[in-house]
Amino acid sequence: MAISSSLYSGISGLNTNGNAMAVIGNNIANTNTIGFKSSRAVFSDLLSASINGSGGASQVGRGTGLSTVDNIFGQGTFESTESNTDLAIEGSGLFVLREPSSTTSYYSRAGAFRYDGDGYLVNPEGFRVQGIAFDADGNPTAGNASDIQVDGNSAIPANMTANMTLSTNLDANAAVAVAPFDVTDPDTYNYASSTTVYDSLGNTHMLTTYFSKVADNTWDYNIVDESNATVASSGASPLTYDTSGVQTGGGSIAIAGINWGGGTTVQDVDLTLDTTQYANESQVLSQDQDGYGAGNLMKVSIDESGTVTANYSNGEQIKVSQIVLAKFANFGGLVKQGQNLFTATDAAGPPRTGVPGLELGN
Repeated sequence: MAISSSLYSGISGLNTNGNAMAVIGNNIANTNTIGFKSSRAVFSDLLSASINGSGGASQVGRGTGLSTVDNIFGQGTFESTESNTDLAIEGSGLFVLREPSSTTSYYSRAGAFRYDGDGYLVNPEGFRVQGIAFDADGNPTAGNASDIQVDGNSAIPANMTANMTLSTNLDANAAVAVAPFDVTDPDTYNYASSTTVYDSLGNTHMLTTYFSKVADNTWDYNIVDESNATVASSGASPLTYDTSGVQTGGGSIAIAGINWGGGTTVQDVDLTLDTTQYANESQVLSQDQDGYGAGNLMKVSIDESGTVTANYSNGEQIKVSQIVLAKFANFGGLVKQGQNLFTATDAAGPPRTGVPGLELGN
């Protein structure tokens, strides 16, 4: 009995250490595997046998066994690549992926992604990366994460200008201009600023705002369509300023019924003037308008927050989706499925998903 027990104990040691060597060998073999998480073999002794001797009861071990193989989810190293879809997580989160037409979630630290022929962001095996989609206003949508997809042939139509903002300083020392205003007579205005606007077909036009000083701390303004040098609108009320040069009145006007012709929509533009009157030369501080021409998709970028953005030839950027990450109470309870993928188990606990941040990683 003792001889067979000793042989069994020795064989258990060989088998267990053989399994441990297999774990180590697998770790070494995957040294260059992107997102690979190493494992650790944990030994435990086997139930001992009790014997009675002259000195009393004693226990004799029965060998050793492999208690568990732990997954080690430590932070890996970062590498630079030339692909803008290669991602890495700093922190403890995991990417969430799904097979097409499946609701089963897989989890991975490997961020070597690409776009497939249908525009889905996928891993090398075709599993689709999950994210929270954005609506047309650039706000995250409510509901569960879904496949991230970008239409590679997408284009956005032209958007005609509806709002325009102009911020300027008007020279407090300027002389009073000659009245009445005449766009062809520079003596009837003190300063002019032009803004490019867009019609319904995406054509560009120039609207110029002419400022005319009519009295101390009081200015009139006229908006002119430079394509035919006609006054598109006159200021409904003058710009007025206090003795500190701060604007106290005027500055908002609706330019109604602009007809560019050429089959375009008759256009209304709301203009907001945010001005000052200091003893400095008249100059534009900033200007903005909300129109743009038609554009084709040029590239797709992913920033450090995991936001996928479509960039168009007209300079517009549209948020598509934000990658979600998952976190578990016990990462060691995840089960490896090959292909750098894990699945959840009761031992891992339920996944907690969200967008990248301090808690889920970046």
